Amino acid sequence: MTNTKKRTLTPEQKKLDVNLWIIALISIAAYGLYGAFGSGIMAFCKDSSISVWPRLLAAAGFEYAVAGLGITVVCIFRKLSFVSFGLKKANAFKAVIGTIICFIPYIAYIVLSGQFEGYEPLSIMVTPDLHKAGILTEIIGTLIIAVVWGFFEGFNYAVIAEFISKRYPLKSKILDLGALICTLMGIMFHPIHFDALGLIDFATTFVALYGMLMVRKYTKNSWGCVFAFLFIWNAI
Repeated sequence: MTNTKKRTLTPEQKKLDVNLWIIALISIAAYGLYGAFGSGIMAFCKDSSISVWPRLLAAAGFEYAVAGLGITVVCIFRKLSFVSFGLKKANAFKAVIGTIICFIPYIAYIVLSGQFEGYEPLSIMVTPDLHKAGILTEIIGTLIIAVVWGFFEGFNYAVIAEFISKRYPLKSKILDLGALICTLMGIMFHPIHFDALGLIDFATTFVALYGMLMVRKYTKNSWGCVFAFLFIWNAI
């Protein structure tokens, strides 16, 4: 009779499991609220007759709850600094250049498929109204957009990928479970059609996100992820 023993998790693995559960539960709760009130929130945020500030803060609050709040709670709970996840000068240039290279197929697809309508970094649904609200409002509002839709959205991928990779390490140099799962998560919330163009969209999006996270892994620098969401993903 074979003697099977339940594998005992190390203290570090248990911590990583808790970290991932905290992030998952916060994100699920945020998506649940959006599912229940999303149509009303979207209508509110698009209503130009309402002051731009409550609309911007409402949109930013939900975006941050989905992509940012979870990792923030974990870092506070574990007393971890954001810098420890690759926000440093070393290899920052390599990380940004490597990330840009990974996004080239996606950018080419957007342009060649006729979907390119202009380069608009830091632009969301309320941005046109920010431009009309005065220079101070425009500057502060744009900074909020940069922090929430740029920094936290990109950094969120980097942190979650690192947690998953440490919890479920693979010996392969080209396959990383954290990068793979985060890439598939990103694709799930990226509208893709299952036709010829849709398959190209899927492939180029996969290359962009997976490549970005593999660049982060090998450079140990997360600024490439932040750059991608500031100046590429949410800009074209």
